[in-house]
Amino acid sequence: MTAKPNRDYLLTAAAVRERCSLVYAAAERGETLHFRLHLDRLDAAAQFVADITRRRYPDLAVPFHSRWRHFSAGGVDRAQLVAPGADRAETARARIDLAIVSVLLDAGAGEQWCYHEAATGQVFTRSEGLGVASFRVMQAGLFSADPAQPWRADATALAVLSQDALAEMMQHRNGNSLAGFDGRVALLRRLGEVAVDNPAVFGRPARLGNLYGHWRAQGGTITAAKILRTLLIALGPIWPGRPLGDCGRHRSVPEDRLVPFHKLSQWLAYSLIEPLQDAGIAMTNLDALTGLAEYRNGGLFLDLGVVEPRDPSLASRMLDAQDEAVVEWRALTVILLDRLAERVRAVLGKRETEFPLICVLEGGSWEAGRQIAFSRRPNGSPPLAIASDGTLF
Repeated sequence: MTAKPNRDYLLTAAAVRERCSLVYAAAERGETLHFRLHLDRLDAAAQFVADITRRRYPDLAVPFHSRWRHFSAGGVDRAQLVAPGADRAETARARIDLAIVSVLLDAGAGEQWCYHEAATGQVFTRSEGLGVASFRVMQAGLFSADPAQPWRADATALAVLSQDALAEMMQHRNGNSLAGFDGRVALLRRLGEVAVDNPAVFGRPARLGNLYGHWRAQGGTITAAKILRTLLIALGPIWPGRPLGDCGRHRSVPEDRLVPFHKLSQWLAYSLIEPLQDAGIAMTNLDALTGLAEYRNGGLFLDLGVVEPRDPSLASRMLDAQDEAVVEWRALTVILLDRLAERVRAVLGKRETEFPLICVLEGGSWEAGRQIAFSRRPNGSPPLAIASDGTLF
């Protein structure tokens, strides 16, 4: 009989790292069924990431890995367009509104979709496209309950979000389809419903940006782990059929077998650091959060041979996100990112305090995963094909 899951524990950043470590330890012992490790190749991977980091940021002043990098795609500083003329508190609320909605729309665009930005004439795909598209949707006021104040994400507007209106604004149509689009719409609607039912966090009338006041009331400093914890508890009910959020099962974990990842929630926590810091709230202990278990970081290790499938046919099959092979790959990715970060810092001559994991990701591992993917496959697709419902990756 499987043990009853400890929900309070599993909804933490510590649980992500600890449970993934159990899978990693099994792989080190050669006991995992789906992948084997080649740790002798990790130094070369670190050199590859360090070289890319130096090319992208020659002064090594690497910003945080967050949604805000995508808002500046194509060399356009869109962030300065958010809530023009607003005071510091309202700017913080608007930026939190934007970050939450945009991150929850950021579960992988697929290979068919692109976004044409009318204001600049530029065309964007994948993560940058989702970032720019969600920014322009927010600017148009689709998530606001007040037409006079577009830079808002109000719960009542989200709860009745028009699928047709969002599809039109994000240019989702036949021949330009966005993977998992229906799942994204459902997720935002549930988000609105959940926010209405949680006035202690989202206020009355409920608004996503009211998280600013919730955290502000706790003082001028807050830990990254506490930010994530708030998000996991407050947003937990939005995930379809997943009461523990982004969590899979693996036989290497004793008793309940559960391995949490909380990829989108951690991506959101990373993306809230800058809005909170700019509003005067300091976030500490950033490395309590983990690397993100998704296909660019994970693909880096597969494409460079640090992780190798035991069954070569795995790459030719469409996998479900809950397949044990996918859970194993993601768990190895989380711990390998920690190991990689140590080596990247050594190559760059940086200490952990001045170059945290969030900078290694941005410098970094995510872009390295993308570059190696395009060098191996013309469309830049990940080395494993995973069916997306628009709510996980």
